[in-house]
Amino acid sequence: MTPADLAALLRAVTLTVVRDHGLDETLVPDSITVERPRHADHGDYSTNIALQLGKRLGVAPRELAGWLAEAFAAAEGIAKTDVAGPGFVNIWLGAAAQNTVVATVLEQGDGYGRGEELAGSIINLEFVSANPTGPIHLGGTRWAAVGDALGRVLAARGADVTREYYFNDHGEQINRFARSLEAAALGNPVPEDGYAGAYINEIAAKVVEQAPGVLELPEDERVETFRSIGVELMFTHIKESLHEFGTDFDVYTHENKMFETGLVDRCIDELKANGNLYEKDGAWWLRSTNFGDDKDRVVIKSDGNAAYIAGDIAYYRDKRNRGFNLCIYMLGADHHGYISRLKAAAAALGDDPDSVEVLIGQMVNLVKDGKPVRMSKRAGNVVTLDDLVDAVGVDAARYSLIRSSVDINIDIDLDLLTKQSNDNPVYYVQYAHARMSALARNATDLGVASSLDHLDLLDDPAEGELIRTLGDFDEVVSTAAALREPHRVCRYLEALAGTYHRFYAKCRVLPQGDEEVADIHRARLALCEATRQVLANGLALVGVSAPEQM
Repeated sequence: MTPADLAALLRAVTLTVVRDHGLDETLVPDSITVERPRHADHGDYSTNIALQLGKRLGVAPRELAGWLAEAFAAAEGIAKTDVAGPGFVNIWLGAAAQNTVVATVLEQGDGYGRGEELAGSIINLEFVSANPTGPIHLGGTRWAAVGDALGRVLAARGADVTREYYFNDHGEQINRFARSLEAAALGNPVPEDGYAGAYINEIAAKVVEQAPGVLELPEDERVETFRSIGVELMFTHIKESLHEFGTDFDVYTHENKMFETGLVDRCIDELKANGNLYEKDGAWWLRSTNFGDDKDRVVIKSDGNAAYIAGDIAYYRDKRNRGFNLCIYMLGADHHGYISRLKAAAAALGDDPDSVEVLIGQMVNLVKDGKPVRMSKRAGNVVTLDDLVDAVGVDAARYSLIRSSVDINIDIDLDLLTKQSNDNPVYYVQYAHARMSALARNATDLGVASSLDHLDLLDDPAEGELIRTLGDFDEVVSTAAALREPHRVCRYLEALAGTYHRFYAKCRVLPQGDEEVADIHRARLALCEATRQVLANGLALVGVSAPEQM
């Protein structure tokens, strides 16, 4: 019985109890919270439904808890209950009901942890979207890992997810990039506000190689050549780095397309027509304060050029035109203002601002030998995705970036991530999977096959704790999707690995020496197989490998 199964059972019983006491059953919530108590002597699970419902029904919560505890205890699969504190009901499952989790995991296989509560959500998930003016830095690398994991988690719960990269190829930063390449090719100093680093010299040399006469062209043509070829070379490198990092995108959208197709102009005309764009001091302003923004935003500057938000407005409309009912933007720590700005833009276009969701990620710092790592061989004073992967590998890089909430700054300890020890979280989780894979190979050599026929023998407390932890996985993935927090999957995997190691230390799985194979061995082997399956499913959700041996 999984927590979700138990919650459904408790709700059905609660409805009966409320009805039998002549109370209003419509006040019973659609779902009942079921939690794991911190202490094992408080039961396998606990619910606060009596506290939640008592006052609404006009019944003292502890009295209601007593009614419910008695009824819960009579339900199939529940061994006993008791009432604690002001009205908590603690619940102990019968061994048969608890151990069905093992069978459920093995029957569902790769599908365990998947659900359909997000079916019908057509989500555009935009992340990274770094300017094609240099390699991806650590902030973008964090989004490359977290964004990809979030897409996997959302899809696992039924959403139709499109991963999108917004290619910023319009604006002054591209002009500075082209001028920087030109200067490097000519041997001139880096222009003011230009880009530096070995990668600029490398790309400039490749442009000259592809367009041998570029340096003899008139200045405008020369700069345009460096822009067009240089941007394509840089973006090709970015895509290759992301692919090697395990992050691929379904769609690459060019910012320039918003202007070339006239969509920016059409959106501006629409906003003028509906009165949400007004002229002041020679510029055109969005009435974004009418929709919750802290100030109105300039859309067309007084010199006639479009501000950044003009492209953002058109890009949002483009996403909605493509059928997405939720647009998730994953942005860096310096983009807090975009939350109200994008929602205001949606509302000004007559759309639902809740179709826009903005996630803000904080900074990442690298540490080695206890000191910050600041220098990159290729990108001057910027640490890049390639630097991190070169230092610790793809799995360790991804996992370390995903396992913490994006709301906090994180330090990545390069020394820790290269250690093969339990202090290294990704090694700890992967080692648990490899250990179970080795166990499976040993079982085959010994002729021991798992069996679901004797799961009732799994009555040791360590076995029960492991089984209940397996049962938590579905709810963990569901919550991770609902809260947009894939780090919950990583933290769960670490807890599961620890629970497994404690179980393995206490409960011998395979016979030793001349010991005959017994039903308990077959049941424990099934439990290990289920645990390995859940670890593999969880690692797949964060895009990290599940090694067979280490």
